[in-house]
Amino acid sequence: MTRVLGVDPGLTRCGLGVVEGEPGRRLSMVAVGVARTPAGDDTPRRLLALEAEIELWVERHRPDVVAIERVFADVNVASVMGTAQASAVAMLAAVRRGIPVRLHTPTEVKASVTGSGRADKAQVTAMVTRLLVLERPPRPADAADALALAICQIWRGGAQTRLAEAVARQQATLAARPAVTR
Repeated sequence: MTRVLGVDPGLTRCGLGVVEGEPGRRLSMVAVGVARTPAGDDTPRRLLALEAEIELWVERHRPDVVAIERVFADVNVASVMGTAQASAVAMLAAVRRGIPVRLHTPTEVKASVTGSGRADKAQVTAMVTRLLVLERPPRPADAADALALAICQIWRGGAQTRLAEAVARQQATLAARPAVTR
């Protein structure tokens, strides 16, 4: 059973969601929430508050992996900067404890959860609600996105890990064979 902390990074609202499960098995939500920082505070103070909240989530929920949305270019440079800074805070909280960090693009997450990389936020939220058998959709959308990231990591990350392990086993087997001379 893998436990994943999904982080939808943002400086004003940072979605956090913990999901447990395995590929092909029922998933379960452990926790969901949003870390908020006041827009009026200066960036260093906001990052410090965000770090404290993420550290608390990592300590409380002890994830095996932290899945973070990969920052992508946008016209709004200030928004991208805040998202990148929040993403870095989440990465540091994980790496300090030796927890692997995996990055997923929004398209990967949407495709993993809904079957379409072009799904909108409402479709992602609806599928997260259905997949985790929740009574009501997680709100705000940042919380649903964090859960979607965790689901994506369990489904995609598990397959990627198994593939990497199979390749490593094959390489070890080939390396152990005696050399053939001609």
